[in-house]
Amino acid sequence: ESSGENTNDSASAASSMEVMDRIASLEQRVQMQEDEIQLLKSALADVVRRLNISEEQNAMINRRGPTKARPMMAALPLRHTVSNGSVLPKKSCGTLPSPTSSRKDAASPATKRFIIHFTIYSSSTVRRTNSNETMGTLTRKDSGDSKSNRTRTGSTGSNSSSKRASERYSQPNNNRPHCKEGYVKMYLKGRPITMYMPKDLVETYCLEAKSDLPNIKLKLDWVYGYRGRDCRSNLYLLPTGETVYFIASVVVLYNVDEQLQRHYTGHTDDIKCLAVHPDKITIATGQVAGTSSEGKQLAPHVRVWDSVSLNTLHILGTGFFDRALVCLAFSKSNGGNTLCVVDDSNDHVLSVWDWQREERLADVKCSNEAVFAADFHPTDTNIIVTSGKSHLYFWTLERGTLTKKQGLFEKQEKPKFVLCVTFSENGDTITGDSSGNILVWGKGTNRISHAIQGAHEGSIFALCMLRNSTLVSGGKDRKLLSWDGSYQQIQSVEVPELFGPVRTVAEGKRESVLIGTTRNYVLQGSLDGEFTPITQGHTDELWGLAVHPWKPHFLTCGHDKHVSLWDASSHQPVWTKTMEDAAQSAGFHPSGAVVAIGTQTGRWQVLDTDSKDLVTVHTDGNEQLSVIRFAPDGNFLAIGSHDNYIYIYAVGESGRKYGRVGKCSGHSSFITHLDWSVDSQYLVSNSGDYEILYWIPSVCKQVVSVETIRDIPWATSNCTLGFQVFGLWPDGSDGTDINAVSRSNDKRLLVTGDNFGKVQLFSFPCSQFRAPSHVYGGHSSHVTNVKFLFDDSCLVSTGGKDMSVMQWRVV
Repeated sequence: ESSGENTNDSASAASSMEVMDRIASLEQRVQMQEDEIQLLKSALADVVRRLNISEEQNAMINRRGPTKARPMMAALPLRHTVSNGSVLPKKSCGTLPSPTSSRKDAASPATKRFIIHFTIYSSSTVRRTNSNETMGTLTRKDSGDSKSNRTRTGSTGSNSSSKRASERYSQPNNNRPHCKEGYVKMYLKGRPITMYMPKDLVETYCLEAKSDLPNIKLKLDWVYGYRGRDCRSNLYLLPTGETVYFIASVVVLYNVDEQLQRHYTGHTDDIKCLAVHPDKITIATGQVAGTSSEGKQLAPHVRVWDSVSLNTLHILGTGFFDRALVCLAFSKSNGGNTLCVVDDSNDHVLSVWDWQREERLADVKCSNEAVFAADFHPTDTNIIVTSGKSHLYFWTLERGTLTKKQGLFEKQEKPKFVLCVTFSENGDTITGDSSGNILVWGKGTNRISHAIQGAHEGSIFALCMLRNSTLVSGGKDRKLLSWDGSYQQIQSVEVPELFGPVRTVAEGKRESVLIGTTRNYVLQGSLDGEFTPITQGHTDELWGLAVHPWKPHFLTCGHDKHVSLWDASSHQPVWTKTMEDAAQSAGFHPSGAVVAIGTQTGRWQVLDTDSKDLVTVHTDGNEQLSVIRFAPDGNFLAIGSHDNYIYIYAVGESGRKYGRVGKCSGHSSFITHLDWSVDSQYLVSNSGDYEILYWIPSVCKQVVSVETIRDIPWATSNCTLGFQVFGLWPDGSDGTDINAVSRSNDKRLLVTGDNFGKVQLFSFPCSQFRAPSHVYGGHSSHVTNVKFLFDDSCLVSTGGKDMSVMQWRVV
């Protein structure tokens, strides 16, 4: 029987291996077929473009007839229509490829190929060269899809036509070609993007010329928001009267009475934890691992800094911590000389540091499960308490070694999570857990000495011991309870549902208490009164941003279904409204009376700016509305959708009446950006596959005449692709790095928001390759939108997943 069982096991294993091999083989075939389909699509698109160009060329030749004076030009493709296709122009060409490769494809051989590639076409003299040399210049290789590291080869037809053209240029010819038109061609992920320059630049433009760095800079003025949704113990009051907390990679020091903010900006990515030294001046903050815009890995670390001067004093743990830091605490009884840290590695390593010497004194695996709290005992420097999922540990530090005793729940039902820890005046440890219980652990023991069963309905997220020995607890039930020295309840306050459950509690000025909530509010109030917000923010990814046309107001909206109108002068919300759908985009009517909001479901609505009342609701398609823009004269509204269409509406009664005109059809990918002409007669759009198309919105027709679009003055510069903005694209970009662009109203500055959390300030126009810029950090996620206020005094930036709004002063 034993041998039979072994035989069956072997057969089963062999069968299993065979199935796995077949699955792997099928996956490989599917991958190859996907690659072939991608190549076919690319080739087909190229063929269609060439057919269109050939037809236009033949029609032009038939109309004009052959001429003996310029036989060379007749053989070259003529350029009278707007197209992003890969066609050779009538003009001289010189190429300037990007010298660096895509950071996203760093491990792939394809990274040795250029992604951004510039070609300038103008009326300059053609350099004589042989065909092989020209081929080396003109042939392009592009990086593949950044998600799969696949590569695409360019059409052979394109290369052969390049070769034929170069052979013609290399022939002796005294009548050098000279054309009236000129343009720059840029390649993103192999896609050619043609950008036409104004007529007055055709003769003089030089791609190699250098742009000037702006003589104006930005200074972080205000940060809106607070990270309470997924962080704990990150709210404190300093002796300076400032409330300290963090969001994104910025620590905010907010003086509520004086309405002033200061900012510590030493971090390079998301801050996850914060601790205040017993001297109430020194602060420690810990950040996650990240990646720089150059692709360099940024290690998680702790920064110890001075809250008065904002100078960094020490940096700890670079190269030691893994992923992120989740808990920080200074010791209390030895002058705060040591710091305990828990990271977010698989072992959630607990380490103790002499932070002034930057020396690690001890480290140990804390738990396989999540750790939510870690703190030193107030009277015994060698005791550290940690808590988290399914554990409560009392650690003792002796001779560089940490040993633990597990908290014994005995008759108490062991909770799933021990969420928070504090200490009583006599040295007892107090914990709050997911069962709603407050448990007291006798000093120096790992046993329960007192229990408050069901103190809260649901999890207790925060415990705070006040100066007068009153214990305050806050929980998921949105209640704030106070307890006396014998653990009898004194008071109960319920936080309004709008603000969400209590995440952390801190002692405020005099009798006041500070609360951080899971909906990213910071509240201030007393235990026997009401709580009012001093800071509020969004709770989900943030994309929508619009600025009022003549007031210092701006509007934000996000996937949390919240729309907020802010006063940039007072730094306070004017109003907040909750919507039925996740919001994606916004735009003010030129009168400022109404604002349009685009959602992720195809629905868009118009709100009264003063009352926030609903004016009208419409639906176009069922996909995300990425951009929504009123014409400068207020008579039209353009809505760019992820279904590849631009919907046009006629607008009347100062934005209160809407009638659909039609939809602009022509893009082969989703709409990303829109700009209106100054006279409201034309529209330019960008799409996800890097197309630039021009439209007459009143009739929803595409404009194909180069001479028509070349000198159109645009009211805004929100499109990321175009002659006046192409210099902002960095080397090695894959085309998705820049999310938003905004031009100042005085037409001197251009600001961008990118995927690396940076806000960059350029001079406008930005029509030289590798334009210099001032670079500013603060966001820890992709910067989704940027806008100058109406008077250019400030600009506003929004962070995507960091959910922050930052206001920058132009100085």
